[in-house]
Amino acid sequence: MFTSVLIANRGEIALRIIRTCKKLGVRTVAVYSEADRNALHVKMADECYEIGPSRVQDSYLNMDKILEAAKVFEVDAIHPGYGLLSENAEFARRCEQENIVFIGPQPNMIELMGEKVKARKAMAEAGFPIIPGTDFATEKLEEMLQAAKQIGFPVMVKASAGGGGIGMQVVQNENELEKAFVSNQKRAKMFFGNGEMFVEKAIEQARHIEIQILADNKGNTVHLWERECSIQRRHQKVIEESPSPILDEELRDRIGTLARDVAQKIGYTNAGTIECLVDHEKQIYFLEMNTRLQVEHPVTEEITGIDLVEWQLRIASGETLPFKQKDLKRDGHAMEVRIYAEDPKTSFPSPGTITAIHVPMMEGVRHECAVEKGSVITPFYDPMIAKMITKGKTRKEALDQLIHALQQYQIEGIKTNIPMLLEVLSHPAFQAGNITTSFVSDFIQTKKG
Repeated sequence: MFTSVLIANRGEIALRIIRTCKKLGVRTVAVYSEADRNALHVKMADECYEIGPSRVQDSYLNMDKILEAAKVFEVDAIHPGYGLLSENAEFARRCEQENIVFIGPQPNMIELMGEKVKARKAMAEAGFPIIPGTDFATEKLEEMLQAAKQIGFPVMVKASAGGGGIGMQVVQNENELEKAFVSNQKRAKMFFGNGEMFVEKAIEQARHIEIQILADNKGNTVHLWERECSIQRRHQKVIEESPSPILDEELRDRIGTLARDVAQKIGYTNAGTIECLVDHEKQIYFLEMNTRLQVEHPVTEEITGIDLVEWQLRIASGETLPFKQKDLKRDGHAMEVRIYAEDPKTSFPSPGTITAIHVPMMEGVRHECAVEKGSVITPFYDPMIAKMITKGKTRKEALDQLIHALQQYQIEGIKTNIPMLLEVLSHPAFQAGNITTSFVSDFIQTKKG
């Protein structure tokens, strides 16, 4: 096991990694920007290092400063968390060049799965069904229009280098495609430095199902079952749960086995997630593979008892998975909500200072939080400030507990999306498990735009 790890991230995921490192006796180094000098992850780490001004481009995306911090503290490894540099192949390679272990998959795997068209081709060759779409990416509108006509509307316009719902839009006709292509290409260039786009057939009334993978460096790969992430807003997940209420045991085993076998065929290592769409006929389609830890990983930890961060560390340090697929068991039902600092009526961020916070402490409730009284929510970073996770023997028990906990949750000084979360959780269709990726836009009235 490593003796020291630098965490190239911030917020609740940095705190989550610190917690597991402390459990394992691993020294932690936090990096922080000017805006995060008083952040919780800085206070909780064993060492800390300022890496630049508040903008992410000048701090958390500054590879030179992060590697400088790693050298100053002579760390063994860097954990990138999620977002930021977690799926940056160049950063992973630079870590290797500095003889620092990057806690994640191989750079070539990050690169392959980061380019969505190449990822589609690789997964199809490995045997995973893919959504009908283009086998190329382009910056030319004319090529997109021709491809969309051949596929048939509606289609999904996507950024080839995209992620997190950025650069994605469903379009119903040629006029909509032209507008979507221009606007999403602009966003893709801004966020990813790559304006290439592609199109896929839009799978309507779909469920978003993803499979958690763990793979060591000795060729051993397991899946840790699925998470359902169909409750989304602007293609970004808001509520996740496991197991999915739509999968029976036969389909659950089939999709899990397929994902595990494909990950093994392509030579994937460490933790990863294969994301899929499941249509109303229960046909499975590959969506993308995230080569990192997911925001929603706690629901898998709750039903399996496996610390995913711990096994990221153990695999990266050369350990072999001690369990086979047949050894793994599921227990109960877990559900997670993402709490954002935003105005629930507009979905716009709500920066400000938290003047008071009350988090309900009750059995079966897990709270991953990056803020405390006095914390300043700035406009520089993603507005997610916390996650609340509940576990019950049944879906109803986990859901009831989550509603009860959210009703007791209080944050003053800023607005949050808790009213919207409660509206979703209390909706009869959600409670019955009748959900799709369009649920929020179809049913929830507090969201505008």
